[in-house]
Amino acid sequence: MTDQHQDPAQAPAQDEAQDEAQDEAQQNQVPTLYEWIGGTEALERLTEAFYARVRKDEVLAPLFAHMDDDHPQHVATFLGEVLGGPTHYTEQHGGYPHMVSRHRGRAIKPEQRARWVELMLTAMDEVGLPEDAEFRSAFVGYIEFGSRRAMANSQPDVGPTRRTTIKKWGWGEGVPGEE
Repeated sequence: MTDQHQDPAQAPAQDEAQDEAQDEAQQNQVPTLYEWIGGTEALERLTEAFYARVRKDEVLAPLFAHMDDDHPQHVATFLGEVLGGPTHYTEQHGGYPHMVSRHRGRAIKPEQRARWVELMLTAMDEVGLPEDAEFRSAFVGYIEFGSRRAMANSQPDVGPTRRTTIKKWGWGEGVPGEE
């Protein structure tokens, strides 16, 4: 029987069943890391706290000596896009090619990369980002990945990257709510 020949008395029950199915699907939808972290506001708090530490750090301050005052906001925007949020970094700042260009020729050393990660983890705690193991695993996974790519792209005589878009980072194997 096609929809046009259905008993009108059954329509409300079918509509209700469809609404319940949609509600259940929305409840079972896994949030992006961007949503889980608390969006732009949380990322801006994180990058402000992080770069306040960077400016005072003996290992990293020289690397960031000429950092623009709006750099923390740009990094928050970049991280937001990486974590599944709005594509504002690509739309407003030139996307992945621009980000890579900001690292070219800086010759980031392994100890600087490690310190960058350490200060980021400290800032995460300082600003109260989610503490669940699933989120921390996913976010730290990206921080490790991204900082290693930044270090590699910063070395002298590194050729152009093949990637042209910002890599999106998700939950990986540690989806929230699963043991």
